[in-house]
Amino acid sequence: MLPRGLEVRSGPGCPVCVTSVSEVQAAIEIALSRKAVLTTYGDMFRVPALRGMSLMKAKAKGADVRIVYSISDSVKLAEKLGVEVVHFAIGFETTAPTTAAELIRGVPENFSVIVSHRLIPPAMEYLLKSGDVAIDGFLCPGHVSTIIGSEPYEPIAKAFKKPMVVGGFEPLDVLASILMILEQMRDGRCEVEIEYSRSVKREGNVKAKRFMEEVFEPCDGDWRGIGVIPSSKLRLREGYERFDALKRFDVELSFEEEMPRGCRCADVLKGLIYPWECPLYNKACTPLTPIGPCAVSVEGACHIAMKHGVKGPEDAFNLEL
Repeated sequence: MLPRGLEVRSGPGCPVCVTSVSEVQAAIEIALSRKAVLTTYGDMFRVPALRGMSLMKAKAKGADVRIVYSISDSVKLAEKLGVEVVHFAIGFETTAPTTAAELIRGVPENFSVIVSHRLIPPAMEYLLKSGDVAIDGFLCPGHVSTIIGSEPYEPIAKAFKKPMVVGGFEPLDVLASILMILEQMRDGRCEVEIEYSRSVKREGNVKAKRFMEEVFEPCDGDWRGIGVIPSSKLRLREGYERFDALKRFDVELSFEEEMPRGCRCADVLKGLIYPWECPLYNKACTPLTPIGPCAVSVEGACHIAMKHGVKGPEDAFNLEL
């Protein structure tokens, strides 16, 4: 249904995919030390770190790793067990307020977190500054925008002269958002518009942003396959540092990056290639035997393409939905 010549490419919008190897490795190290129960979300359980190690493999070695649906489940587990419990807190601005809310509400002293929350606007700015891929406009993330609103995108749209639309998730949302971007391009406008108006306001969720501001402060963050992006990650403020699991268990981030040989997840995350252009796609790398993070997460571009049977451009651009 899209006009010929229009390309829609996935960016670094999958939190599991962009979580650095060093953070995954730190979680594995804490789990294997047997000093704490480690909790995380289902997708992160299988993400490969150094030399193919993962939290799933750490559990197979005897580590106590448990999958939870929310950080509140992890807090309840700490209250119930009475032993050290570490929650591997991943996600963008969508999930960061839930981490902040639990810490503000009050957690037991045997609870701590590995903070791996990242911020979307700095990543968008990074992609534009890199010049690696020609971007004519942005379809901004709906869930993130329910929290931060559309305002944070405005300086980027103005500085780089790129039209942006915050879109929803239904097929009609996506089509309407793309149309709005094309209309801006036709009219020579570079604005931030909201198509997903039933959930997103310009100012966002004020209460959630206040929680984030109280608990976190921005810092430079390492994005898997992309590198260090300035002010793109959150860390605990001074009043909450006692809940930092890395400090509690004296674990340092190594910033040692390891992408499996032949894996081009980094280029998929940057929008440089489509998933099927990776030589491992649907061959050595599948959702059941993932090699790169983009095939692990249900939000990963490779996983999604494989799930829908996309083998190449003919499938991708002629899907019967």
